[in-house]
Amino acid sequence: MLVLGIESSCDETGVALYHSERGLLAHRIHSQIAMHTEYGGVVPELASRDHIRRVLPLTEACLAEAGVTLQDLNAIAYTAGPGLAGALLVGASVANALGFALQKPVIEVHHLEGHLLSPLLAEPRPAFPFIALLVSGGHTQLMAVRGIGQYELLGETVDDAAGEAFDKSAKLLGLGYPGGPALSKLADRGDATRFKLPRPMLHSGDLDFSFSGLKTAVLNLVKQQAALDETTTADICAAFQEAIVEVLVKKCLAALKQTGMQRLVIAGGVGANRQLRAGLNDAAQRRRYEVFYPPLELCTDNGAMIAFAGAMRLKFAEPDYSYNVRPRWDLASLPSVA
Repeated sequence: MLVLGIESSCDETGVALYHSERGLLAHRIHSQIAMHTEYGGVVPELASRDHIRRVLPLTEACLAEAGVTLQDLNAIAYTAGPGLAGALLVGASVANALGFALQKPVIEVHHLEGHLLSPLLAEPRPAFPFIALLVSGGHTQLMAVRGIGQYELLGETVDDAAGEAFDKSAKLLGLGYPGGPALSKLADRGDATRFKLPRPMLHSGDLDFSFSGLKTAVLNLVKQQAALDETTTADICAAFQEAIVEVLVKKCLAALKQTGMQRLVIAGGVGANRQLRAGLNDAAQRRRYEVFYPPLELCTDNGAMIAFAGAMRLKFAEPDYSYNVRPRWDLASLPSVA
């Protein structure tokens, strides 16, 4: 079965083709970072308009790469939520228009389920059950995943997500937008021992997170500096990154111990962070559990994860082409795929 996936929840337009037997055939991503940099953050109206410009050319490029036509599709999957309402509507309207024109079924996909399942696109693939750390710009959650649609929330951030803390702290340090990748790159050159930053909720006794206080600690540290030269900035970046990584690793270990599971899956944009991967890999060797990641190119929002999640949910494909988007959508409300 061949599924076209369309992702348009925020500031990346992603399109992909996934075949249930042949795997991922093609995928394309257009990032809007250059456009939003001028404004220091995502402008929803501009994001929506750019999705309109990009989605069809990206679809045509994927079809050409895979050597298939629209008539070869068995279904079309799209991100129905959560995300920016206007941006989601672009993907939803294109998917349903194509479905209606081709008389092919259409599948609503939960954006976070796409991220959770994205490591299944890599080799080796994790087997169920596993603990999933979903860590991105808008979400930091730990979940017990026992199958498709069988998700138990174990813990989540009570304020800023990890990726959000990266971006906000980078802005405080004058690193521009989006600051997370720039902060991580600079941290590689810094001395993490020069400054001591807090580890929020490290010993809270639960699996929740909090990163707002860490961001405030960075603000206070910046204010205390007589001069914020490149060396000092790099040292603050290193201390900040080490604090977040330590919290994430310790909470993952606690989740594995609490559930008795032996497999850990990392998904979301922050999952591409090299220090986080190194910390988790080191802990995996010492504690004898397995850790899995999506391919680096599929850590950010992408159509491949939507096409794959859609293929996993073909039984829920609808021939009804009326649609709605869900800017807020509880992952636990998804039906299980037996």
